[in-house]
Amino acid sequence: MRRSKKLKEMTIYEASEFWDEHDFTEFEDVEEIKDTRFELQKKKYVGLDMELYQKVEHEAKRLHRSSENLIKEWLREKVG
Repeated sequence: MRRSKKLKEMTIYEASEFWDEHDFTEFEDVEEIKDTRFELQKKKYVGLDMELYQKVEHEAKRLHRSSENLIKEWLREKVG
């Protein structure tokens, strides 16, 4: 692997290989981030009858979308 290739341009596999062969101490401009915070959205999962889910999945495939995104869109349209 080229040493000059930037980490942001690497695939996860290339980055994994890179860090197997290198160490943070090789880079002077790398700083440790000590305090990181994430604001995660809470999610609620709802069970669906398999027959209903299969109909949704069929419609999602027809529209070239994921069933999850299609359900979210329908719910937003219905309840805002």
